[in-house]
Amino acid sequence: MKLTTELEAAFNEQITLEFEASIVYRQLAIEMEIRDLPGMAAWLRHQADEEIVHANKFIDHVSDRGNHPQIGAVPGPKVKVSSVLACFKAALEHEQRVSEAIRELYRKTDKAGDLDSRPLLNWFISEQLEEEATVGEIVGRIELIDEDGPGLLRLDEELGQRPSTSTENQR
Repeated sequence: MKLTTELEAAFNEQITLEFEASIVYRQLAIEMEIRDLPGMAAWLRHQADEEIVHANKFIDHVSDRGNHPQIGAVPGPKVKVSSVLACFKAALEHEQRVSEAIRELYRKTDKAGDLDSRPLLNWFISEQLEEEATVGEIVGRIELIDEDGPGLLRLDEELGQRPSTSTENQR
């Protein structure tokens, strides 16, 4: 069943937001790289790649419904990073923004009686809970470290151990 014009537009906005999230994470990775924290930079690059996978899931959903996925204008990242803590707080704030956008998309599909979008959106709601919890934990650990060099280096090494994933959607 095709999406309504309004829902197609809402899904396309979410697609664009996912690409924006990828760019934000890429910029944050650059910020950690120039601070000689390659593990944190790698973790953030993996997050950027994951956001592309998320965009692809939305693209596939819109296309599979017989609609036309369309990427909108993706703004440059507006993140200011003065410290490692500021970097991960910016990541958390962006995750919270994406979470609210997904909840709003769920509300719109629910109001329209679009049951076919529920499995996808339920997956994303669970995914966002996990994303916020993970980044929130990193923020908490950085706050405990309080810019302590050896502590940051240990966390950098730990975050650098994250396995890489493909940006292709694993349906």
